Amino acid sequence: MRNRGIKRVHDLLDATEFLLAEKSNEDVSLAQIADHAGIPLASVYHFFPNRNAAFVALARRFNEHFYRLAIEPMNPPPASWQEVVATKQRNGAAFLNAHPAALRLFLGAGVSVDVRATDWAGNEAVARSRVRLLEAYFHLPYIRDFQTKIAVALAQQDGIWAFSYGRFGCITPEMVAASAEASVSYLRIYLPGHLEPRDADPQSLSAIDVLAADDSNSEDCR
Repeated sequence: MRNRGIKRVHDLLDATEFLLAEKSNEDVSLAQIADHAGIPLASVYHFFPNRNAAFVALARRFNEHFYRLAIEPMNPPPASWQEVVATKQRNGAAFLNAHPAALRLFLGAGVSVDVRATDWAGNEAVARSRVRLLEAYFHLPYIRDFQTKIAVALAQQDGIWAFSYGRFGCITPEMVAASAEASVSYLRIYLPGHLEPRDADPQSLSAIDVLAADDSNSEDCR
């Protein structure tokens, strides 16, 4: 895509985010997105055939931000794996609360199948990176399908956050604490309460970014 086309896509996604922050999914049309972006509707169809395609593209952009938060090294290093869970969940909730459109897309009642699939794909990448992050900071015991366990903990988190959004219109600090407690309680089935820390070296820290590395030999989580 040429630079002009890339800019138009970003402008359209900015417009979609702005509108979703104010209106429900059903109340946002492709014509409104085009009008807010200042782009002729006929040109918009070149990038997005319908509004759901724009929603999915916006969800992917949000996923990129979530992933960057997930792979950020922790400074200072975490004292416990429970701290990793709590800190990463606080950061993720803060990002969502700062982006009402992301709250609506991922946690709202009218989430489309395609957006939900995008959310799940994002969670899988985060789960893979979370395993690497824990390996970087702690001596982990062998846990079969650990990535899947992490993905389940993320699903628990999302369920509690969706409840909070439906009731309060945001993810409250109490619900962030509740989601962290639920995830820790679940993971305690597989992880001991205390893990021996390790010094995170540059190689282990760089491995946290699973999308940048050749991860073709990783274990299938299914």
